[in-house]
Amino acid sequence: MNKRIIVAGSGFAGLWAVISAQRAIALANQEQNIEVIMISPTPNLTIRPRLYEQSLENMNPDISALLDAVGATYISGTVENIDENAQSITIKKSNNQQEILNYDRFILATGSRAFIPPISGLAEYAFSVSDLANAEKLDQHLNDLVNQPYSKARNTVIVVGGGLTGLETVTEIPERLRKILGTEQELRIILVDTSPEIAIAMGHEAATVIQSALTELAVESIADTRVLSLDGNGVTLSNGETIESNTIIWTAGMRANPLTAQISGEKDNLGRILGDSFLHAPSSKNIFVTGDTVKVATDDLGHFNVMSCQHAMSLGRVAGHNAAAELVGLPLHPYSQPKYVTCLDLGAWGALYTEGWDRKVCVTRAEGKKIKQEINTIWIYPPAPDRDAAFAVANPDFVIVP
Repeated sequence: MNKRIIVAGSGFAGLWAVISAQRAIALANQEQNIEVIMISPTPNLTIRPRLYEQSLENMNPDISALLDAVGATYISGTVENIDENAQSITIKKSNNQQEILNYDRFILATGSRAFIPPISGLAEYAFSVSDLANAEKLDQHLNDLVNQPYSKARNTVIVVGGGLTGLETVTEIPERLRKILGTEQELRIILVDTSPEIAIAMGHEAATVIQSALTELAVESIADTRVLSLDGNGVTLSNGETIESNTIIWTAGMRANPLTAQISGEKDNLGRILGDSFLHAPSSKNIFVTGDTVKVATDDLGHFNVMSCQHAMSLGRVAGHNAAAELVGLPLHPYSQPKYVTCLDLGAWGALYTEGWDRKVCVTRAEGKKIKQEINTIWIYPPAPDRDAAFAVANPDFVIVP
């Protein structure tokens, strides 16, 4: 092996970057000359889009066999330092030892993490569904509520943040809590958001549907309001209201993994590197950025990728292909993903499926739920550990939404 591609991250973008790179290398008959390495703490793909759900089974599938099948190498560790000039990274391995690895091409696919602003009590008292460990912590807390004596605080759940994650989380809570506390319990489920109108970022048509679903599910909505502080008894809001609650779930925003700060180049307000159409980090030689670490145009109409698995899977394929293509002499593939859809789970109400950046409502309720369940259980999961089958869907122009 005389060339090396290193992919940092085992999420949607990282996994598909590895498979796509191996596919390009195989097309050029260069598998004996180029090594593809994935680095992450564990060889697992966390299905983050599903962490709002009641059951957390099979949310972290092992991808070891898949990596073996496509000929990639896995190293357990965390990237601590990126040296652009030396073309090397320093990793902290599972045994706490450091190791320096050189690369010919490096792909940053370490994703994003929850944004925790400096609000009093937020870090201490809020729950989250931003990663599996936090989702499991919330699940344990909810199940333990039945062991507490009745109080308004016990029976009140507040979700902060009215984006997609917040909406999916808050609409799942009524049914989830009734299964734990019983159907006769009086519950108070509240969604708090800073937007002037709940879900208005989805457009007026979709927002109207979402607001109707919230009403039907008996979810209270408090718009145009910020959380000022949290404590062990509840929250204080910018409208002057104090609400007692033992369960406050924070879903208000994500930020790119802080490793992006170690790569030269312009960043957006989420910490993402502004990539070129081939997903290079333009100011850094031989570095690609993908998934939630990059901001790039999805089309020629002024739209950009959002932090979502829909975009991450395609971005990963393009970054992996291009990193390998530069080493084997294949044409580079520009990233383009003009079709954009949203499928929003709304709990017992069903789901909302929209198409386009203007979120044209196409399918709702039970029919929407069928689409959501197919996305959540089939479309976004890793393929079987079969080299040819994986390569068949790893081409850089493959999209999960045809």
